[in-house]
Amino acid sequence: MPQPTPTLDAVIVGAGPIGLEAAIRAKRAGLRAVVLEQGAIANAIVHYPTYMTFFTTSERLEVGGHPFVTATDKATRKEALDYYRKVVANEGLDVRTFTRVTALRRTADGFEVDATPEGGAPTTLRARAVLVATGYFDHPKPLEVPGADLPHVSHRYREGHAEYGRDVLIVGGGSGAADAALDLHRHGARVTMVHRAADFKRSLKYWVRPNLENRVKEGSIRALFHARVERIEPGTVHVVRTPPDAPEKHLDVPASRVLLLTGYRADPTLFAQAGARLDPASAVVEIDEATRETSVPGLYAIGSAGQGGRTSDVFIENGLPHARAAVAHVVERATAKRLAPATSVR
Repeated sequence: MPQPTPTLDAVIVGAGPIGLEAAIRAKRAGLRAVVLEQGAIANAIVHYPTYMTFFTTSERLEVGGHPFVTATDKATRKEALDYYRKVVANEGLDVRTFTRVTALRRTADGFEVDATPEGGAPTTLRARAVLVATGYFDHPKPLEVPGADLPHVSHRYREGHAEYGRDVLIVGGGSGAADAALDLHRHGARVTMVHRAADFKRSLKYWVRPNLENRVKEGSIRALFHARVERIEPGTVHVVRTPPDAPEKHLDVPASRVLLLTGYRADPTLFAQAGARLDPASAVVEIDEATRETSVPGLYAIGSAGQGGRTSDVFIENGLPHARAAVAHVVERATAKRLAPATSVR
């Protein structure tokens, strides 16, 4: 007869920097914690552009006080992956990669977390607290047009070498779209950007904007504003332009590769399953800002998890304090419970 699964102090969902910070803090506080990650350690960074360099300095990406030594003041993608992998090993964290959380339920004394490891049997973990640090990179905002699911269409950009001499169309006007456009241009691709607004997003990195605007001005990168994609076909994207005070115009833009870089949304599914209160319009989870606890006691949203479409509000560096606050609250509550006097029954 199978033995019941011991109840953990915490299950942490997500092994990005925020989840790892929470795991380190939990272990150092003497909590029994397990990290469940549907992909690899720092899975979002795994899918960043191959030769990406972080904007923020390396010390602001550190977790658990482990020094992040880099060749320059800014870390590369490879350096970050090496760093977070070594932190997990050095701390001896219980990180279960390629294990997908399929359900989260509130119980009388905590939570049940259903998880399925790659190639393994489903299992259920029990925990007194759950910290969700799932980020948003696995949930791109969909472009609901015909052809958006074709093989040459992607929501992620890796690197531009293969696109030399080819036509690439990018949908989006933010920093991710701008970085991809400039990198593709440097690799010899013919780039067209399609953006529904009159100009690139205001949030565009200030050091990127002049470079991009100059490439557009000289004709090296084509930018179609007040434009939207009508449908995607192999080799061609049908675009509709609707400039103010001008008739609608239909364009057939050649494209061997299409990048839908329109942003991402944090998935609220686990919070909804556990009964946490969400804003119905934005899917932002209601939390206590001081502790990161949701309306469900013991359930925490850390990092950009629970942010709905407001993903640009939280980065690694300002998400790390979320992990510290949440774990501190879990520890405080566990300590208070241990110290509480037993209730006598007469």
